[in-house]
Amino acid sequence: MDLLLRGGIIIDPSCRREGPMELLIQSGRVAALAPSLGPVDVPVLELAGKIVLPGLIDLHVHLREPGEEHKETIATGLAAAVAGGFTAVACMPNTSPPVDSRETVAYIRERAARADLARVYPLGAITAGQRGRELAPMAELAEAGVKGFSDDGRPVPDSMLMLRALQSARALGLPVLSHCEDLSLAAGGVAHGGGTAARLGLPGIPAAAEAVAVARDLLLQQESGGLLHLAHISSRLSVSLLAWAREAGIRFSAEVTPHHLLLTEQAIEGFNTNAKMNPPLRQEEDRQALCEALCSGLIDLVATDHAPHHQKEKEKDFMTAPFGVSGLETAFPLLFTHLVERGVLSLYRLVEAFSTAPARVLGVAGGTLAPGAAADLVVIDPLHRKKVQKENFFSLGKNTPFQDWELQGYPVLTMVGGDVKMCRGEVKSCSSNFLPVWQGVLKEGRL
Repeated sequence: MDLLLRGGIIIDPSCRREGPMELLIQSGRVAALAPSLGPVDVPVLELAGKIVLPGLIDLHVHLREPGEEHKETIATGLAAAVAGGFTAVACMPNTSPPVDSRETVAYIRERAARADLARVYPLGAITAGQRGRELAPMAELAEAGVKGFSDDGRPVPDSMLMLRALQSARALGLPVLSHCEDLSLAAGGVAHGGGTAARLGLPGIPAAAEAVAVARDLLLQQESGGLLHLAHISSRLSVSLLAWAREAGIRFSAEVTPHHLLLTEQAIEGFNTNAKMNPPLRQEEDRQALCEALCSGLIDLVATDHAPHHQKEKEKDFMTAPFGVSGLETAFPLLFTHLVERGVLSLYRLVEAFSTAPARVLGVAGGTLAPGAAADLVVIDPLHRKKVQKENFFSLGKNTPFQDWELQGYPVLTMVGGDVKMCRGEVKSCSSNFLPVWQGVLKEGRL
């Protein structure tokens, strides 16, 4: 619908805009953006005290469908996405079957279109069946619409195969998203190889298991000149390698998750399986190094690594419970509350990391409120506070280590292509209250 957003603070790193502005939406696109647009013949929504951002883009999401719909479906995952302010997600290919065929890509795109919530950018597998033996049909997958390649969940262990993947993806103009893990070093580990794991009697995963793989892939990237993206960086040792690569002129991008920015190995005390993740939560020195790297831009972006699981799976003992956290609905308020409000990170940089940078790495439209762009945006209420309540998640995955944390900076409106998908916590086609809530907001003319 056509709409004028008035009275809000616009933050858009793609246009280097930060300040009070009016934004006119017409025919699903940003028609104009200026300090004052004068009288317009469209409904007006007053946003006093609110912040308007380009829609958030999550480069690393596990939607689980096809094959593991008891953990998440594309529809429930996208409901969680728009509830969290995300207007687009890239979905990982480690489904059942993996995304290594044209047919599976088509299935995901059809299901996403049916859900009609956030945009979905499928990623294709690097290797056939994600078995690490031979390359998947990368050209065929690119033609089918994938926006990159990954074997996330497992690394590509063969260096020559990884080099060929980077070269092939480069020819297609698409990034390779690498899960950096040396399985011979990580084998059997379930937590960071530090004091907490030792005290609990759990086998550890050393930081070197990640860093060795990071170093290898950076060297292969230097050889190939491809588009390398390093997923879920977790240690200061890896950060030091990124700094070396940047100094050496090696082209790469990297991501960090909210849980690695905020938590340490101590979160697994009491054998808390909701804090079991891969790569594992590490030490305070690692957490601080990650924050500094995000602030400086050495780490380009934040991605949730949204990994929903069925509650019964997470209730298993620590050794057998699966890795992963459900992150779409808490990501932005977590970092707004604990990094921006505490002066660790600027809001401008956080928006860049959640929106502009992911769009750039994926090579997709989005991450901007420039006139002519699709009206993909999120409105944030910086003052509204509430506790994380996993039972209220739209995601089927209730596995969060942040239960009962009180946060602020929650999204209150998410719009994709000019269509409102979430309003005041109600999601279109998922919440029975969505239509009356949105109609009430329109009638009042105030969010």
